[in-house]
Amino acid sequence: MNKKIWKEIKKAKNILLTLHPNPDGDSIGSSLALYHALTQIGKKVTLISGDSQIAGNFFSLPGVKEITNKNFFDLDLSNFDLFIINDIAAPNQISKIKDIIFPLDIKTIIIDHHVSNIGFADVNLIDGSSPSTCQLIFNLFQSNRIKITPNIAACLFVGMYTDTGGFKYLGTTTKTFEIAAKLTKIYPDFTQLIFDIENNDHPDRLKFLSLILSSVETYFSDSMAIATLSHQAIKDNNLNPSAVSSSDIANILKSITGWQIGVAIIEYQSNNIKASFRTRDASKFDLSLIASALGGGGHKAAAGLVLKDTSIDEAKKLIIKTIKKIYPNIDKI
Repeated sequence: MNKKIWKEIKKAKNILLTLHPNPDGDSIGSSLALYHALTQIGKKVTLISGDSQIAGNFFSLPGVKEITNKNFFDLDLSNFDLFIINDIAAPNQISKIKDIIFPLDIKTIIIDHHVSNIGFADVNLIDGSSPSTCQLIFNLFQSNRIKITPNIAACLFVGMYTDTGGFKYLGTTTKTFEIAAKLTKIYPDFTQLIFDIENNDHPDRLKFLSLILSSVETYFSDSMAIATLSHQAIKDNNLNPSAVSSSDIANILKSITGWQIGVAIIEYQSNNIKASFRTRDASKFDLSLIASALGGGGHKAAAGLVLKDTSIDEAKKLIIKTIKKIYPNIDKI
């Protein structure tokens, strides 16, 4: 598959890349790594930010200023002959603005590690066993003898570091550490990258944490914890959108002994919900099943979804009902 992907890349002249909504380190790192690699072999590459702004803790990544502040629907696809869809599990993760119908009028390639990805592009490289898309892209570069420059190494390392939770999450292997060692040898200032990622919070972040953590409720004999934040609370407290992250909260919740599943539900717009799921034990609870049942996706240990025209109370009831249906004995595990 690696060779087939590179064959399509070689044929293309104008290549489009995009970040997914609310881009994380793997989305940004993998896309920037591809941007650097493709431009160094003479391709014209456009990398767009997509629906969302880039969080400040990624501003130090090499090439971040080359990201064009546009979403998918701002573009004329006739200007491109290849669209590489990176770290994106479904068409609705390209943009939330409106539906994108496949196949498109241009060649499409998927490079992704989400197990929920059904392979909606013309060429699909999907490996759910990989802990990050950046690790897949490293292997793609190695297979096709692409020189990994310091800029590429920095971007790949950040994606691998963030999507493995600092090399702690399920799926991290000795191979992951071997790749990270090679990347840090090429980019020795990797500790500064980690510092920038982990030490770039705004005072709004503390306000957000205090608000959402004060809402925590437990269910199923304290096996699951749910935290919520309404759009009205976000407005009333004038919170910067970059300070609001459901995935971080779900991680905090699942860190508590006994809370097997942590769920964060945020009403990012009126009656529009983003929910994130994390679990302490992916061998017992496959979160991708829960998220997929509600139109989302992700991995066994980490998943998420977006619900439109849904209130927080409705979302909470729907999530609880779905979890109970999939895991009827959750309160006895």
